[in-house]
Amino acid sequence: MTSVEVSTETEDSGSGGYAAARLRLLQQEARSGPPRRAALAELTDDWLAKLFTGAARAAGVSGAALMAVGGYGRGELSPRSDLDLVLVHDGSASASAVSALADRLWYPVWDLGLALDHSVRTPAEARRTAAADLKVHLGLLDARHLAGEQSLTAALRTTVLADWRNLAPKRLPELDELCRERAERQGELQFLLEPDLKEARGGLRDATALRAVAASWLADAPREGLGEARRRLLDVRDALHLATGRATDRLALQEQDAVAAALGVLDADVLLRQVYEAARTISYASDVTWREVGRVLRARSARPRLRGLLGGRTAAPERTPLAEGVVEQDGEVVLALAAKPERDPVLPLRAAAAAARSGLPISLHAVRRLAAAVRPLPVPWPAEAREELVTLLGAGESTVPVWEALEAEGLITRLLPDWERVRCRPQRNAVHTWTVDRHLVETAVRASSLTRRVHRPDLLLVAALLHDIGKGWPGDHSVAGEVIARDVATRIGFDKDDVAVVAVLVRHHLLLVETATRRDLDDPATVRAVAEAVGTASTLELLHALTEADALATGPAAWSSWRGSLVADLVKRVGAVLAGEPVDPEPPVATAEQERLAMEAHRTRGPVLALRAQTDAPVEEGAREPLGVELLIAVPDQPGVLPAVAGVLAMHRLTVRTAELRAIELPDPVGGEILLLDWRVAAEYGSLPQAARLRADLVRALDGSLDLASRLAEREAARRRGPAAPPPRVTVAPAASRLATVIEVRAQDAPGLLHRIGHELERAGVRVRSAHVSTLGANAVDAFYVTDGEGEPLGVEVAVGVVRGVERALGSEGG
Repeated sequence: MTSVEVSTETEDSGSGGYAAARLRLLQQEARSGPPRRAALAELTDDWLAKLFTGAARAAGVSGAALMAVGGYGRGELSPRSDLDLVLVHDGSASASAVSALADRLWYPVWDLGLALDHSVRTPAEARRTAAADLKVHLGLLDARHLAGEQSLTAALRTTVLADWRNLAPKRLPELDELCRERAERQGELQFLLEPDLKEARGGLRDATALRAVAASWLADAPREGLGEARRRLLDVRDALHLATGRATDRLALQEQDAVAAALGVLDADVLLRQVYEAARTISYASDVTWREVGRVLRARSARPRLRGLLGGRTAAPERTPLAEGVVEQDGEVVLALAAKPERDPVLPLRAAAAAARSGLPISLHAVRRLAAAVRPLPVPWPAEAREELVTLLGAGESTVPVWEALEAEGLITRLLPDWERVRCRPQRNAVHTWTVDRHLVETAVRASSLTRRVHRPDLLLVAALLHDIGKGWPGDHSVAGEVIARDVATRIGFDKDDVAVVAVLVRHHLLLVETATRRDLDDPATVRAVAEAVGTASTLELLHALTEADALATGPAAWSSWRGSLVADLVKRVGAVLAGEPVDPEPPVATAEQERLAMEAHRTRGPVLALRAQTDAPVEEGAREPLGVELLIAVPDQPGVLPAVAGVLAMHRLTVRTAELRAIELPDPVGGEILLLDWRVAAEYGSLPQAARLRADLVRALDGSLDLASRLAEREAARRRGPAAPPPRVTVAPAASRLATVIEVRAQDAPGLLHRIGHELERAGVRVRSAHVSTLGANAVDAFYVTDGEGEPLGVEVAVGVVRGVERALGSEGG
């Protein structure tokens, strides 16, 4: 049934005919995208027009019109969009007649289950409401006539648009502030794993705001790519509405595969990348447009005063030189009048470096002129180009907007072709705040504050920019990245030795943090392995700074004073090895506190606990220690200690950061062996539990009167489930230690994970010498140094059996 056929049905059956035609239209896959939205709007227009005609006749009302506003006014009807309608009347009919007309319009819409945003106003009321409410004014800018007296709609549209232009100096700053507040609440669409397509910065609301700015005649957005970006977001929203059957704008993780399939996109990652690219286009257009609005408003306010001072003459814009061919004008970086981009291939980098160093935006016109005219740089780059790149990267926070301006016009991928593969690439890890490309830039920003710590800041900054450049290639991104980094560093003009250093930094950018948090630093093999990989003290210095910059640029969960102290300790030990100092450790000596706890455990024949902050002061009851506190436990050696302690801590919602287990001999004349556990723990939320409560539950767990498995299963059952996690992976770390076998477990973090692992290791009959627990977001990577009953590393077959047992235990229990 066509929209014309719907409009010719009787009034009683019109709603049913519209509903059937609407359903058929939404089921026609061939009519997706703009054609379907236009057809849906036309179908709805015809139905509402017929509805209005019959309702006006029945209510005896003339001098009224029905208008579509907002998204419906723009003809952007998604499958579950609201119908934004305004009933306008000239005031000649009685209030009861107008109310009857409205009821005859709104109730059929509600009866079909359609969402409706409606109002009834005279033109004067509509104008007053728009003056008082910015959002109403914005909606009326897109008003479109549906039925009734067309002159009413035309007059109101003209008046509202004239008011908008007259009030632009007041309205546009309000709109800018509204957009900023929304961005603070919703985040940036181009970086979110579950973005709101409408409300997040760079989404459909911002695209609508740009239309409103253009309607003011005060400024206009750069239009290249803007229409396509808007269309892409609308297409994704349509598919989302159809996939969920709901009026939602949030692209949740569980819906992304279905939306990608509906749009004919390869997978959810490609879908997100397309969404990010669209959002980036809209965000950049917004930045440029709002900057232009500010410039125009400042010029307007200053012009009368300047004309008075100059006797009516117009002042020439002031231009301040910043670099060869680059000047500042009116708060932006522009090209000098004498600049020759077609003869100066270094000019884009020189202009970008000057802008970042000055903390100024680079003008849209300048970037476009550079993109259109500049010649490619020779390979290898001249020294000036390399120096300007380093200057750009070392400018700190002001690097980001300048980099985005170059990227918007394709200059970054022309300078660094390998950038294309990481551009807008999503990172499906809750720890990561940014896409891959933005993370690389943010790492350089963080590294810029650490350049005083290293002898070669240029190598640090370039390595920061390239450290994840291998993401998107098959296999280990560090291995792939090393190859790419060698090529890029050579192309931009570093010598052979410097290229080798950059390659090592990229290849091993995760080495320090992974080793510090997952390996036993008291094991000589650990420190020697890092020293061999790094090679020199100067490279170690650079790698230490890169590690910190990378973690800080990842997100708040990736770095803490605890991680920093572990990495610093490792760097100190590796530095000693590289300086030729011996690495054989002294046998660990128990502290006075540890001896006291061991003696108490021997006397009571039960566990003794102490919670301590990073200082020697005991933790006060109810204290909050988000970075973790030290938990010392002394207990007579017996089976089941590790799973019991891990289970009790999980039951009390304590996260384990590190865990060391060792047996100590009590001094004569007491004698005997006590198991000492020195762990770092932190509360998931709230305050730390009392040590007495922990001890009481540990006693019950050890004697079997506390059913830990059931308690932890209850917690697991109550836990809110996210997307399906990949299966756990358990391996033996090769050559990690000569003193023990290192079992590494990678799994989805969950309550009781460490308890289940400990229980399986106990069942396998191995002894845990130490455990190193690392949790990033939803992922846990735990390393266990285990030996046989004689304190020796496991044989190959035994180790394989332990690995398979842990995998089965975690797989069967949802680990």
